[in-house]
Amino acid sequence: MQLPDGIRKSANVLLCLVAVAGIGFSGREIWQNLHSRWQIDAGCGGLVPAGRVLALDRAGGEIIHRRGDAGTIELDGLPEGAEQCDLFSEEAGGRWFFIGAVGVHPMEAPLVTDDQMLPPVDQFDSRTYPAQPLGGGITGSLDDQGVGVETPCTGGEVAGEPVKALWAWAGLEPPSIFTDWGQPGDDDRDVLAEIAVITANNLAERLGCAERLPDPPADLPALPEGPVPVGRAEGTCAWYRESGLAARVGFPDEVLEGRVDDTLSDEACALVVSRGEAQATYRALREERDLISSPDLPGQWFVTLHTYRGERAKNVSAAGGSGDDIPARPGTAGRTPGNTVWWASSQCDGTPQLHTMTIGHGYDRVVAADAEDLFRAYVTEITDRRDCTDLAFPESDSFSRPQD
Repeated sequence: MQLPDGIRKSANVLLCLVAVAGIGFSGREIWQNLHSRWQIDAGCGGLVPAGRVLALDRAGGEIIHRRGDAGTIELDGLPEGAEQCDLFSEEAGGRWFFIGAVGVHPMEAPLVTDDQMLPPVDQFDSRTYPAQPLGGGITGSLDDQGVGVETPCTGGEVAGEPVKALWAWAGLEPPSIFTDWGQPGDDDRDVLAEIAVITANNLAERLGCAERLPDPPADLPALPEGPVPVGRAEGTCAWYRESGLAARVGFPDEVLEGRVDDTLSDEACALVVSRGEAQATYRALREERDLISSPDLPGQWFVTLHTYRGERAKNVSAAGGSGDDIPARPGTAGRTPGNTVWWASSQCDGTPQLHTMTIGHGYDRVVAADAEDLFRAYVTEITDRRDCTDLAFPESDSFSRPQD
């Protein structure tokens, strides 16, 4: 059927207007996409893949980067410590939503062990997710904020200095806003893993390293929530369940653990006294052991244990209770003043390992008499599992009861 001339002309005008509007909208979208990519490249030193960042859930609208040394990646600063880029998203309300970070080994800034004042359990929203290995033949891990990966670096250098290893990180910030129940969502986990791997490979190419990481595994599973009862420990804290130490008075009844992966540069296990158990122990022992504070918050009484491997193990400082950090190096063993952190060391297949134990503030008085047994059980299990030699362990008198 042929339309009357007046209607036909009106329809043609309408179609032209729709086409022009579509072209204008498409042009704005193209410009916005190009501008966002430019912002990502400018802030992240061309290392972070802009296209994958734009695939994140809250990456819609205009993306801008934080200007200044604190929010942009400059390769010349790598030997001193981490370099990071901070990105803001219009869809996220103009808020900070993404961090990309890189670093190299050796670097000037040391890794500082856990602080006895910082419990491993989230004390505010009750959801805590211990980090898990990334897998897929990659030295890396996924935690509640993002993904970090590492690779050796043969033949690379930065600022005229040789590089032995490098790492990259991709994460959401703040996680409480841009995550599902406090951890990255299903799609974002995979995208963050891709970003971290591509960033590490881009950095390796830029520095002249021979190594490259493979593609990360797809469909990364959600992080399991913790802590869980000791009887369910089957990963990095399985040694504690098997040791029988949990039966001792006042010892932790819960664990935060990851899957075992001997390639990790930081394998962790956290032992936690549940709130009810901690308060009951406090009432029973407060006079006998001169306990100085009531454990009123979840996870306030804890023990954290780490094994740092390879290049990372070579530059660790033990967090001193007075704020003075103590270098903890492979081939040595000791503790910080006040019995805050202990460390031991070993060699596993020629690779240095540093083992640390941090006991929460006030809880050291509960387990003082058994602290050596606890640390020795941990170190013995992991060194046997990794077939390590040349063990250096703290002297028994370093586990004496802490003083005020």
